[in-house]
Amino acid sequence: MLLRFFGPLILKWFMKKMGQKFEKQFSQQFGGAQQTQDKKGKVSIDKKPKNGNQSNKNVGEYIDYEEIE
Repeated sequence: MLLRFFGPLILKWFMKKMGQKFEKQFSQQFGGAQQTQDKKGKVSIDKKPKNGNQSNKNVGEYIDYEEIE
């Protein structure tokens, strides 16, 4: 009778602990970037680095063709 009453509570507690353990392992494995959330209203801007590798549009030649049936 006690198990029937306290069973769901124990199960919820156990599942909560397992979830916390999973989140901890995940954050350790993947750098923890998900847990570093900024405060609400804070703005951060990430800029792309400037690359000197711009494509040259004068490379190659344009070939005009006709379809032959």
